[in-house]
Amino acid sequence: MTCPLCLNHQTSHFHTDKQRDYLHCEVCDLVFVPQHQLLTANDEKYQYDLHQNSPDDEGYRQFLNRLLLPLAEYLPNNAQGLDFGCGPGPTISVMMAERGFIMNNYDLFYANQPELLMQQYDFITATEVFEHLYQPSKVIPQLVNMLKPKGVLGVMTKRWIDKDAFSRWHYKNDRTHVCFYSDNTFRWIAEQWDLTLKLIGADTQLLFKA
Repeated sequence: MTCPLCLNHQTSHFHTDKQRDYLHCEVCDLVFVPQHQLLTANDEKYQYDLHQNSPDDEGYRQFLNRLLLPLAEYLPNNAQGLDFGCGPGPTISVMMAERGFIMNNYDLFYANQPELLMQQYDFITATEVFEHLYQPSKVIPQLVNMLKPKGVLGVMTKRWIDKDAFSRWHYKNDRTHVCFYSDNTFRWIAEQWDLTLKLIGADTQLLFKA
């Protein structure tokens, strides 16, 4: 199987549960679900429609602040950004507007405005998005190219630690989660696209463009 991130063929079986198989890439350390076990777009959207995220949910705000607070420290005044994968109830753009930052919202299913992907931004957020990517080899460089020089890509996705922990990990049980990144995967991403990486906590990453 070809790795969907680095497109290498050095992949091997990693884990199998009742729902699906998981493969491991020896090059970029990504763990991924094979293509023939991915959900259809309709089934994927059905799962997303069940999400009830809202800017009125204080718990959700606290969750997002794990990314937004460290991200804001690196942004100039009046920085303009994009929330990539904003979901059915955009919240990040609301929270960042409260801090004085202007954001557009893009989502393949809920805010599909492809013209927004032709612009450049001071920062881009991708919160609980990377694990859903069927083709990270295409999406990640697209996001990097959308950043202005000195721009910041803020990513929230839980990182896998080791094979034993993965076998018991609740995060893999969501069938819309198909790519799982480690510390080493993000280091590979940073090196591949000439970014500076800052790992924050177990699920938050900042990637800085030169």
